[in-house]
Amino acid sequence: MSRPVDIAALDVRSLRLGEAVSLDGLVHTGRDRLHKHLFEGGALPAGVDFRTSALYHCGPVMVRGASGAWRMVAGGPTTSSREEPYEAALIERFGLRLLIGKGGMGPRTLAACRAFGCVYLQAPGGAAALAAQAVERVEGVDFLEAFGAAEAMWHLRVKGFAATVAMDAHGNSLYERVARHSAERLRELLG
Repeated sequence: MSRPVDIAALDVRSLRLGEAVSLDGLVHTGRDRLHKHLFEGGALPAGVDFRTSALYHCGPVMVRGASGAWRMVAGGPTTSSREEPYEAALIERFGLRLLIGKGGMGPRTLAACRAFGCVYLQAPGGAAALAAQAVERVEGVDFLEAFGAAEAMWHLRVKGFAATVAMDAHGNSLYERVARHSAERLRELLG
């Protein structure tokens, strides 16, 4: 059973490694171009506060309806390791508390999560349409013309967005745990 989580009110240090969560609140997408822009000193758009929202490594598929409103039709996570050169600095600079993606991140990001109180959540890969179903509405978009639709920063109000705590705010990582266990098991087999 997953733990319901209000993103804005969350104490991230209360989340435990391997815990399943169901997110409610504001999530902003951000991929390579956004990370590079922010890392190089760019500002967050007005109204974006990473202390009360999440950053989702995602390049969504968006469509505009007849009314002009945007809708996400697919929004699976993208590979987070591409953002490793930037993420630790963004966690520190912007007070990031929740990251969402797939595949994990490296030691610099893990150290920043521990130092500044951030958690990396693994979203289910291969379930882009399911992730889109958790989006109640698209609240806006920034950098659409500059970065294009897949790299733009989409502001999404989600309800019941499923994820698992894969790197916690205490310096623990499921990815490191699996790698360590696999190495131990390999030594046993080769023994």
